[in-house]
Amino acid sequence: MPVWQHVYEEINDPNFVIICAAEDTGGEAVAGPIFDAANPTYIQIVDENHIISSAFNFVNVPSAAWVDEDGRIVRIDEGTYSKVHEIGEGEQAITFGNDVYTPALKDWVAKGADSEFVQSAATVTGKIREHSFDQLKADAAFRLANLFRAHGQKAQAEQYWDLAQELNPDSINFIRQNLTLTEEGSAGETFMKLMGEYANSGKDYYRPLDL
Repeated sequence: MPVWQHVYEEINDPNFVIICAAEDTGGEAVAGPIFDAANPTYIQIVDENHIISSAFNFVNVPSAAWVDEDGRIVRIDEGTYSKVHEIGEGEQAITFGNDVYTPALKDWVAKGADSEFVQSAATVTGKIREHSFDQLKADAAFRLANLFRAHGQKAQAEQYWDLAQELNPDSINFIRQNLTLTEEGSAGETFMKLMGEYANSGKDYYRPLDL
């Protein structure tokens, strides 16, 4: 978030708005301190039930949609890193992110519909991942798990949590959310292993950037 805050200040355009959604079942108690520490001046919301990622069928965070002044989506479902990042050390180091997304975003803010990075309705539609029936059932199971957890019914929560991941095993959102409840957190050894497995199998951790 601090890096996106810097980008937001650089753009400094009243017609440009960032809405940052924390996809976390822990709610304000978990996400609030992170927002407070980053102290962003753009809009921040907490999405406990992953409604946003479900609506857009995002499989991982951070992901985003560009929405123009007419409410039309002009880009969608991409890894929204503002720069290249590296975590870990030595042979365990993993590099991710890119340095082309932020310049493209700035070009869009400056040029609007004339930006070369604006995609047609047909292109955007083609990039929206269609929901399978199992994915829809997985989203419902995920929300039921959160409801049971909120009411202290651990067994039922785990039952529906497992069902959600069984129905939609490719949802990294689900996997990372589950990892937040462990000591290692959502960016620990298990997550690093997952990233490596995706890379080695040729699976798209994110949809390749069309930039």
